[in-house]
Parts: sequence; structure tokens; C-alpha cells
Amino acid sequence: MKKKLFLLSFFALSNSIHSQSDEVDLAIKELMQKNKIVGLQLAIIKNNKIVKKNHYGLASIQDSIRVDNKTVFSINSMAKAFTGVAIMQLVEKGKLKLEDPISKYLDSLPNSWKNITVKQIATHTSGVPDIWESPEHMLSEDSKTLFKKITELPVVFQPGEDRRYNQTNYMLLGMIIEKISGKSYEQFLVENQFEKAGMKNTIKAGLGDYYKIVNHSARPYSYFRNGSLTNVYEVIPTNLYPAASIYSTASEMAKWVIALQSNTLLKAETLKTLWTPTLLNNGKKPGSADSTNGTAIGFDTNFRDKNPVITALGGARNALYIYPKDDVSVVILTNLQGGHPQRFIEDISNLYLTDKK
Repeated sequence: MKKKLFLLSFFALSNSIHSQSDEVDLAIKELMQKNKIVGLQLAIIKNNKIVKKNHYGLASIQDSIRVDNKTVFSINSMAKAFTGVAIMQLVEKGKLKLEDPISKYLDSLPNSWKNITVKQIATHTSGVPDIWESPEHMLSEDSKTLFKKITELPVVFQPGEDRRYNQTNYMLLGMIIEKISGKSYEQFLVENQFEKAGMKNTIKAGLGDYYKIVNHSARPYSYFRNGSLTNVYEVIPTNLYPAASIYSTASEMAKWVIALQSNTLLKAETLKTLWTPTLLNNGKKPGSADSTNGTAIGFDTNFRDKNPVITALGGARNALYIYPKDDVSVVILTNLQGGHPQRFIEDISNLYLTDKK
């Protein structure tokens, strides 16, 4: 009798998952068509297990190559989440404190930068000028020249007085990681995150930008130029790798999330610190007083009443949403700059959440 009940329950669950999977595939295909997305990978986690993964569309229009489960995508600024975890790994090992001034680890800083803390650059509340807004600086592969030029610019606001998303912050974090660890940023990630999470394709692809030949990678596209579909040429100097440089797959990103939430990469208390929204000098969160949005270390948060969520976005084409209340996470990687999956990812999440948004 017990065996019969078990089999009935098993088949009912199997049918439910199959039905849900079909619903997800249909929803993704409709959303891709609506948003003109060329290629996409999806991975969904429930209770620290990947319960759904699939791939859709083309990795290369020119060569008629379809996306498959091993196609690697540039995750762009989602790399900042990895940098945030790397910083917290150093904190956990006692090699770094978030409240330390960056001048403790970096030399030749202007006086206006010396009291900026590690936490302030990790949460974009430092006030340092943004290298991305200065193309003549951004394109330099010479780290020393780049660093010298950016430090000659005035601060945008006093540290801790405001919040402004900024690529320079993560360049500085990368310099700190390398200074403390004695390893390259890439090697530190490989040893402390990629290998521990089992991200074999990510390790194989390595870090880079469009100059690098990355085997089995999705070619990036955009409609930004005259509304026509074009190739995208993204220049990311090595000094900005901590801000945007990783190639990965949706399923390996999901493995990384599982490793993070199962305390393989960080202890539970450290993870809590990683995802705690920062406060300004006045004790308030950046933004409007009634907003539930917040900025954490390498992530953004929205601690709304229903389905609080922790997010990481990249390149206007990639999104990771983590729902700690329901232990659900969704990863969507695309090769369309301007695809903005953050606008529809919760349509997919709602198929797995207890309380719909």
C-alpha cells in the first residue's frame, strides 16, 4: 500500500514538473520573441537543486549556430557579484576588514581618497570618479597609467554621502584582492570560487572581452544602432576585469549560487553581511525614504514584503534573481544587449514562488 501511494505521489510530482517545464519553455519563447532576443540560457534553482535548465535560439546568427548547454555567455557586470564574494572571502580569512581605509592596501592615493573604506567602494558609496565615463582612460591597458589618470580627477561626492554605480570602485577592489592574495584576480576566482562550485566551462573560457577568442561562446548583438541588429564590440581592459569579464553558462551560474547558499564559498554569517544593504553616513539607505531597494556588496536587494529578492545584473542582457524566502533562484543569460531580462525574469520566477509578485 505504501509503495502504491509512493508511486502515485511520484507520478503526480513528475507530471507537475513536466507541465511546469512546458509552461516555462513556452513563456521563455514568447518573451524572446517579444523582446527580439537572439539566444538565451535559463537555469532555475529550488531548495539548492537545479530543477530546470534549457537553452534557446542562436549563439551566432552569422554561422547559424544554436545555443546549447555548454555555450558560454559574457556575464558583464554580474562579475561584480563574484568580486563581492572574493572580498568577503578575504574578510572571512581575517586578511581584510570592510571598514579599513583603502589606503591600507593601495599606495599613491590622493588625499581625498585615503579615508574611503573598502565597504564604500564595494557598495558604490565612495564618490570616486567613474572610469567608464572617461573613454580616454577606460581604453588604457596600462594599469599604472590608468590608475594615475583616474586619481587625478576630483571626487564626485564625499565618501558615504551618496550612492552612484561606478566601475572604478571594482577596479580598486580587484587591485586590493591581488595585493592581499598575491595572485591575479582570475586565479583567485578560479581557486576560491570556480573550482569549488564545479564551474568547468567557466574555467575553460577564462576572463576577457571581445578581443579574446573564446571557444563555444555566444556572439553579442544589439539593436541600439539605428534600430538594426548589429554586432557588439565590448572593450574591457584587464584592469576592469573585476567589474565585467567572466564567461559562464546559466547552469554553472546556478552551481555557483548553490555553492554560495550552501556555505561552500562563505559561512552563513558572512553571506548575511554580503547581502545586507549599505547605509549612508546619515544612517539612511541611498534613494527615496520609502524605497525597499538597497545596495549590498556586489549585489542589489529589494526587501519588499512579498518575495524579497537579491539581484545581480549584467550588460543590459543578463539577470540573476535570488529569492531567499522560497529558496528559489533564476538565472537568465542572453546575447542581446538591451534584452533587459530583469524586466521579465519575475514572470518566470512566479511559476516557482509560493506568493506571486
